Amino acid sequence: MPDPNAVNSMFGRIARRYDVANRLLSFGTDVHWRRQLVAAVARRQPRDILDLATGSGDVALALSRHLGPSVQIVGMDFCAPMLVEAEKKRAASPFAHNIQFREGDGLALPLPDESFDVATISFGLRNMADRHRSLTELRRILRPGGHLFVLEFSQPHRWFRPLYFFYLRHVLPRLAGWVTGDRAAYAYLNATIESFPGRDALSTEIRTAGFSTVTARPMTFGIVALHEARR
Repeated sequence: MPDPNAVNSMFGRIARRYDVANRLLSFGTDVHWRRQLVAAVARRQPRDILDLATGSGDVALALSRHLGPSVQIVGMDFCAPMLVEAEKKRAASPFAHNIQFREGDGLALPLPDESFDVATISFGLRNMADRHRSLTELRRILRPGGHLFVLEFSQPHRWFRPLYFFYLRHVLPRLAGWVTGDRAAYAYLNATIESFPGRDALSTEIRTAGFSTVTARPMTFGIVALHEARR
């Protein structure tokens, strides 16, 4: 499992160039993935949402823009430099007054039990030092009947794997190094993507943490999956 101090340091180093790198390295597809997540959350009509591993705040801001000011959103991350970037976006946005960004550890959330209708985590679960503990913490802060949404890299369809893994191993680190000046950070991220469980295995982990009715929807040839689970 990833070392929390190393992960925190790594994201701190790339925080200012993180969004640019995401758009470039995903060829803009990250915007589509985020829209699918927001649409799925909207169907649950939540009153309050925790966006864990919020990073630079893109998911929290997209949720606010789509769901409107009546929905209260907490964006939480343990990396202070990423939250600085998120706050810049919130301050510049005319519609994000319902977002509160807070520092917090995904393995010990500084939040009361049963305090949210929905929890989201996007591309952050694979960076947790203990996935089971993080998932049980997310279950703890959800109200009975609440929903968890996990948007995360997955294992691609078999026919697409050779091309995808070539890109991850040889192309992406060079592009990321050019954009962020930190090629090593993206070599680490690539390794976590390759070793992360596929849809079925992650669904099992979510169920083991106490969730029910877990579904998983693959996107973009299976390289990403959107999991939804009910508390």
